Amino acid sequence: MALRFGLAIMNDFPPDVVPARRIGALREQIQVAGHSGIGSIWVLQHYLGTMPTLQPLPLLAALTPFTGEMRVGTNMYILPFRHPVGAAEEFATLDHLSGGRVIAGVGLGYRQNEFDAFGVPMSQRLGRFNEAVQIIRKLWSGQRVTHQGKYFQLSGEQISLPPIQPGGPPIWVGAGGRPQAIDRAARLGDAWIIPPHAAGNRLRELLGLYREARRTHGRGDAGEVVVRRDILLDEDAERAWRVGSEARVALSGEYGRYNRPDDTSDYQHLAGPGQAEQRAREAYLFTDPETAVAALKELEADGVTTVILRMQWFGLPQDRVLHSLDLFARQVLPAFQDRSVSA
Repeated sequence: MALRFGLAIMNDFPPDVVPARRIGALREQIQVAGHSGIGSIWVLQHYLGTMPTLQPLPLLAALTPFTGEMRVGTNMYILPFRHPVGAAEEFATLDHLSGGRVIAGVGLGYRQNEFDAFGVPMSQRLGRFNEAVQIIRKLWSGQRVTHQGKYFQLSGEQISLPPIQPGGPPIWVGAGGRPQAIDRAARLGDAWIIPPHAAGNRLRELLGLYREARRTHGRGDAGEVVVRRDILLDEDAERAWRVGSEARVALSGEYGRYNRPDDTSDYQHLAGPGQAEQRAREAYLFTDPETAVAALKELEADGVTTVILRMQWFGLPQDRVLHSLDLFARQVLPAFQDRSVSA
């Protein structure tokens, strides 16, 4: 299976930006990405931060008419904050609006202030997540659901809007590199979205644990192995590094205002600028196209099937994003023969 690519568009903006003024730029990026052979579009979710954030499901609904045949996904939808009935019906709605092209990327969430505001104790997030995924899958199957759990109760209820995709959208679980997180992704998800700073031997170690966990749960080989990568391309590799790292470190500084998901090396970039630069050298693709191809070929050799690329963050301007997209289409994608848009 040839390596496939998605584009994570920027839906969290610097504090001084009015997101309404950026919608046209997002549409342009999506259309260029689609013409380039990128197969999916992704958006993230946060609440109450310093960065104004367009919420993922309404945003994807608004952008779907511009996505062509590309799939649309959340990276990540914070599931413990939502009742599974609401989440199931909202994703099903987006599945109808998109013609059956949705991927439900879900995660636990980690910011303490978000949990406090929603009135959900951090200690409940795992239990709520586990129950919610089970209920959502049952609802999407069209069957009547009876569930008497610790957090959610249903008595013979049936979803009003079955998704277009049989059985519902694929559920891709975002989780960190701890063994229990990997086990959760293997047990509950159709794919695991691996933290963006896992690279080299660390990535291979995590992939080994994930495959072992899937076998333990009787789920067989993973059809999708997904990693995220930040990328900025330029004809001059040093210029790409300088421009990309400056903008990305600024974003890490904003994210670093909040507690980290865990203390593994996958999230050390949030500890401060020094850590951010160190992790960037290991995992970010701020370079020339030839070097990017080599790095992506290495991921492909490790068994990765889909790479979700983020080409814009914080103050990086639109022309830089479009330049990266152009170089990616002309000098990177041709190295990966199958331009399938199925993911």
